[in-house]
Amino acid sequence: MYFKTVRIGTRGSKLALWQAHHIAELLQHAGIQTEIVVINTKGDQIMDVALSKIGSKGVFTEELEQALRNGDIDIAQHSAKDLQSHLPDDLELIAFTRREKANDVVLSFDKNFSLISPNKKIGTSSVRRMAFFKKYYPHLTVVDMRGNLQTRIEKLKNGAADALALAFAGVHRMGFEHLIVEHLPLEQFTPPVGQGSVAIEASKNLPKSLRDYIRAAVNDPETETCLLAERAFLASLNGGCSIPAFCLAELKNGKIHFRGGLISLDGIKEIVIERSCAPFEGIATGTAIANEILTTGGKELLAEIRERQKL
Repeated sequence: MYFKTVRIGTRGSKLALWQAHHIAELLQHAGIQTEIVVINTKGDQIMDVALSKIGSKGVFTEELEQALRNGDIDIAQHSAKDLQSHLPDDLELIAFTRREKANDVVLSFDKNFSLISPNKKIGTSSVRRMAFFKKYYPHLTVVDMRGNLQTRIEKLKNGAADALALAFAGVHRMGFEHLIVEHLPLEQFTPPVGQGSVAIEASKNLPKSLRDYIRAAVNDPETETCLLAERAFLASLNGGCSIPAFCLAELKNGKIHFRGGLISLDGIKEIVIERSCAPFEGIATGTAIANEILTTGGKELLAEIRERQKL
């Protein structure tokens, strides 16, 4: 039994709160008392601007990180895919929950909806998904649709789009699986770094004994191995949620299998690298893949993406 009450910082959306309560249950099962502290982030406050236009890294994490520094919370929970590629020097990731299915999915109230149907609109807030839809389904009209999951589904219901593209994990956690009309293949719609897992961030000043308790209760070693490799890719690419980069590392038969890449905003240019390695080589391999992308046209493509996003 660890007697200190662990304060879990979280955003206030229903999905974020589900994740915070999930972390709390894992900790409580290990005998750790918990308290959930809701913190509003910039990404929650600015809802009428595309994420790529806000102009700040860590739009969903900055305020939570400041609360960690101030000692207002002990740990912060994040969707791992929302984390910036480089953490501040005084903070660290100490645990990752077991990853759920990493696919993107399509939701619609029209059970006959098909991605090959003409004159249809699909909503998403992800520049990566927008680029993939332009590549594989150029006949679709892609609508920038922000907001929490419930808000976007309400917009869908009111006719803002014919369908929505979202991460399966969030749809599953919120109980909207009945609206799924298609699971998008990982080979085409490769997810962003970290999709499907919840990451725990803490100050490096967190007592080691508490850090160890939390890791023992929450961390899934296989997921951690894969996500650290993916994050090494993202860090070397110097990317974030406003860049249409993607990387999935999967542990199969004792090896990590990578698929990482970068795609232009219009979906025309794409650089993809697939590679396998031993688990202990994951971080080095993620870094190497990113560097190879940068030296085979990725550096110019990133500059083009960032220039177009200023328009």
